[in-house]
Amino acid sequence: MAGSVQPRQLAFALPHGESLSRDDFLEGPSNAQALALVENWPDWPNRIMVMVGPEGSGKSHLAAIWAAESGARTMTAHSLTTANVPGALATGALVVEHLEPSGFDERALFHLMNLAREDDAFVLMTGRLPPSAFTVELKDAGSRLRALPVVNLTPPDDNMLRALIVKFCADRQMSVDESVVSFLASRIERSFVAARRAVEVLDAESLRLRRPVTRALASEVLRDAR
Repeated sequence: MAGSVQPRQLAFALPHGESLSRDDFLEGPSNAQALALVENWPDWPNRIMVMVGPEGSGKSHLAAIWAAESGARTMTAHSLTTANVPGALATGALVVEHLEPSGFDERALFHLMNLAREDDAFVLMTGRLPPSAFTVELKDAGSRLRALPVVNLTPPDDNMLRALIVKFCADRQMSVDESVVSFLASRIERSFVAARRAVEVLDAESLRLRRPVTRALASEVLRDAR
């Protein structure tokens, strides 16, 4: 029918596997300190360490590598309770992910730090902000938390950003050439999240339009995203 509008083809978001093995971890200046911590275990400066970095910087990947090596269990900070602390430390090693300024049980965390010290257990905590930025009502818990050594992950440099784009494309089985990688790296924010999001959008548009991933398509996608 003349003047009819063609329906927009939908691109379904399918799950994409991402390996958390040591072999698939991208090394660079942004994560050198944190990677050294994981690889130097059990020779740590403290049995409880905090790993801090922006979203997507590799904290969970590094924690998974350490957990595989140490036999650590993994749980989120908000799921920690006084009652489950002994079980969480049963293997002598524990990863506590997503430690944020609020949303955790202060008494449970204080109990965890005390019991880990008593049992000579290792604990690796991860979060976006250092504990020094937290406001903790329980005085003893606050002072203990702020005294923990912190290792930092920083935003990616140019080489890491390009490597991330290549990796995210490979995770999605996307075939891209150097021109696409260079174009994206020079036009997106230099962050882990921006790299992942750019690849996700480019993949979705490639599927929707049934077009190969080219520099021209990348240019259209970024222009439309503004």
